[in-house]
Amino acid sequence: MAKQKEEKTNVVRILEQRKIPCTVHAYDAMEGPDHTREYGLHVALERGEDPGRVFKTLVSRGASGGIYVFDIPVAETLDLKKAARAVGEKSVEMLPLAQINAVTGYVRGGCSPVGMKKRYPTVFHETALGYETIFLSAGKIGVQVEVEPHALLALLEAGSADLVVEQAEP
Repeated sequence: MAKQKEEKTNVVRILEQRKIPCTVHAYDAMEGPDHTREYGLHVALERGEDPGRVFKTLVSRGASGGIYVFDIPVAETLDLKKAARAVGEKSVEMLPLAQINAVTGYVRGGCSPVGMKKRYPTVFHETALGYETIFLSAGKIGVQVEVEPHALLALLEAGSADLVVEQAEP
């Protein structure tokens, strides 16, 4: 895949070093410091992307104190019980926003599972493997990277599982 715009983030550098093809997509970041739950969905829809293919990175702490990374579609909500089961923890809770940068090296809205300060156990929602490519943050607000999910999960030594809250049938 050819790059759309030259954005050399650490995520892009790592993917290139590992010879994992990627396409960089820049978008206009929304104004203001508040990146609400709907932000990722808004970006996907503005760019004309299927929200099921656009993944957000969430960081949690397990009951044992370990850090875990979960990547789920932007329109979904992480089910903490399913997430805990996926990593063999009794429970997990979302990492407080104030700790995101210290733990990952990224800011909220620009967090990527690739290139964190340390490698943490990472699990993608199982639907990621059903797509030819998926989108995720390139490590900077305003930049996404499109990558083949099997190659990405292999790079991260990540697993996959059902991680989202079940939607009630109408």
